[in-house]
Amino acid sequence: MKTLFLVCLLLFALLLSNTFIEATTDQSYDSVNYCASSCDLRCARAGVKDRCLKYCGICCDKCKCVPSGTYGNKHQCPCYRDMRSSKGKPKCP
Repeated sequence: MKTLFLVCLLLFALLLSNTFIEATTDQSYDSVNYCASSCDLRCARAGVKDRCLKYCGICCDKCKCVPSGTYGNKHQCPCYRDMRSSKGKPKCP
């Protein structure tokens, strides 16, 4: 009787852990998708689009947010606003 209980408990634990692993994988995919789509919108009118997308992606990965619109609105994401390059200029477009 005790072994049946332990087997059931082990199966339940395995099913529960599998659910958490799938949820974590889905969230990380959404994060990548969020950054790509947000940076596409942010860099839509950029003169050098590939550079804009590169730095926007770096900032989005670190800050987990991108300001709305194609310019300005950096008050919506303080981390994005405060990131600086090695030369002291704003890093994020």
